[in-house]
Amino acid sequence: MDLSKLSPYRKEVLNRIKEYEKAGRFDEDVEDDPEAPELLPDKVDYLCKKLSSKIKRKVANFIGDRYFLGLIKKDILVIDGVTGEEHLSALKNGAIVTCNHFSAFDNYVVFHCIRKSLPKKYLYKIIREGNYTNFPGLYGFLFRNCNTLPLSSNRRTMINFMSAVNTHLKNGESILIYPEQGMWWNYRKPRPFKVGGFKMAYRAKVPVLPTFITMTDDERLDGDGYPIQRFTLHIMPPIYPDETLGEKVGAEKMKDEAYALCKAKYEEVYGVPLTYGEEETTEENTENQENEATVSEANEAKA
Repeated sequence: MDLSKLSPYRKEVLNRIKEYEKAGRFDEDVEDDPEAPELLPDKVDYLCKKLSSKIKRKVANFIGDRYFLGLIKKDILVIDGVTGEEHLSALKNGAIVTCNHFSAFDNYVVFHCIRKSLPKKYLYKIIREGNYTNFPGLYGFLFRNCNTLPLSSNRRTMINFMSAVNTHLKNGESILIYPEQGMWWNYRKPRPFKVGGFKMAYRAKVPVLPTFITMTDDERLDGDGYPIQRFTLHIMPPIYPDETLGEKVGAEKMKDEAYALCKAKYEEVYGVPLTYGEEETTEENTENQENEATVSEANEAKA
């Protein structure tokens, strides 16, 4: 891949991803995001009880949907297909949906592909605190009102968050989580999962529906000088809580099973084993390795 036209910032991000992968720092952010203001309990209506919240949600969902459908129509957001749609019946009574996190668009890719199977037509999204408290303008309005459930550094707010998550799931709603945690831009591998979202599913006695988005390069470049990515959403078999195990063991089991499915899908689609922290082999490196092998063989022959 020719990255000679890649923006300096995105080069920094890709280098940081490579560094963090090698060090096993899979859950750390690689973007230069500003420090997030603390989200206080009175600044978020997790259950959308207020009339003003309901109006904002309706407006935000309409605007957001039109915006992303416009990107699809212009062939900027490219969804090549969906596999495993037979597993969407797991959403009928509420579920935790998981997805790999590599783009600001990935949550809409998931929503667009599963929306017809959502009984109440909403997909709640768990987002980081800074996405809720930092952004001004249109993006900030969408982050705060498009069925988002922001995390918080405030303990009281997090108590409200956990209660709301359980309520939504018990009410048959579905919630999208990123078990890898931070976004790694255009990173194709599944990263090790955190257990938090699986505990939510276990407590609410709902299934986890793992999904994994794979990518191929388009011939066109995006605004950062990187090939536009063409997406395929893979929906894998739902994982149900084993109530005989207890929350700690049961949630870990669900987490491990979901990760194993994503790992297998990655290896199936890309045709390579999943490994972390290895240097990419370039043509120059391959040639050097071949030359070194030839010299070594010659020296052995002389001996």
